[in-house]
Amino acid sequence: MTGFPAVRPRRLRRTPALRRLAAHTSVRGADLVLPMFVKEGITEPVPVPSMPGVVQHTRDSLRKAAAEAAEAGVGGLILFGIPAVKDGRGSAADDPGGIIQAALRDVTAEVGNDIVVMADLCLCEYTDHGHCGVLTDSGAVDNDATLERYAATAVAQARAGAHVVAPSGMMDGQVAAIRRALDEAGEPEVAICAYAVKYASCFYGPFRDAAEGAPRFGDRASYQQDPSAADALREALLDVDEGADIVIVKPALPYLDIVAQVAAAVPVPVAAYQVSGEYAMAEAAAARGWLDRDRAIMETLTAIKRAGAGIILTYWAAEAARRLG
Repeated sequence: MTGFPAVRPRRLRRTPALRRLAAHTSVRGADLVLPMFVKEGITEPVPVPSMPGVVQHTRDSLRKAAAEAAEAGVGGLILFGIPAVKDGRGSAADDPGGIIQAALRDVTAEVGNDIVVMADLCLCEYTDHGHCGVLTDSGAVDNDATLERYAATAVAQARAGAHVVAPSGMMDGQVAAIRRALDEAGEPEVAICAYAVKYASCFYGPFRDAAEGAPRFGDRASYQQDPSAADALREALLDVDEGADIVIVKPALPYLDIVAQVAAAVPVPVAAYQVSGEYAMAEAAAARGWLDRDRAIMETLTAIKRAGAGIILTYWAAEAARRLG
């Protein structure tokens, strides 16, 4: 015996109220961003089979769902557009009359500044080959030609009402090119949420069903990061130097160590994307009674927040925000 009173950590776990009072990490609805898909040419929402509860929206159903998310207390929305016609350069991505620009106008008219409206900025949903950029004759992604397309798309999205553009293609120099284009177009207040750390992951499969953006050949390993590489901090710091206002780590749960490293190193907010595969695994296990769905949702969100992500992109955003009050 040392003479000191016995240390009993369980004292602060005895009741729900004590546990809440002593909690080190808390998730708020305002921390959450809801990914939403809108498809051109459909008349009713189309369920995504590999993502229970997620749909490809019509423009009308998107407006309604955006308003419901804002009412629930969600902090932001990120929109993904699926055009009726695709081509090799992703022409619909920066078309002022294209589906993503139309959806941005719809949503900002519906919710205004009550919720942050973000636009995914990539070409994979818009190209007929499914890659994230313009291709060379040999079939490789042309980095610099793709930057020109990203810049044009960023300006189109900003003019359609996006508060934040989110380049996700992992091209070298994408943040600098987009920041320059926005500033020159008179849109300096539009923020950039950069996918700075995006791994070539197997966990994106259900998303590619939802966004109809799977590559028609090859893969994205030449521009997305290798899961075993040690270049996450370099990529994140480069994007911050180029003008990123927020940086994203994607996926979230398999890379909580990377979330923590990035959060400790950068001077801007860090987001983590709880991707479609993470969502689908939990939903599938819960449907079979293998885990408690509600607890799994909150436990995973808490883990991501505890790792250092101040912003979490999750398909459970509206549901979780309602639960959090």
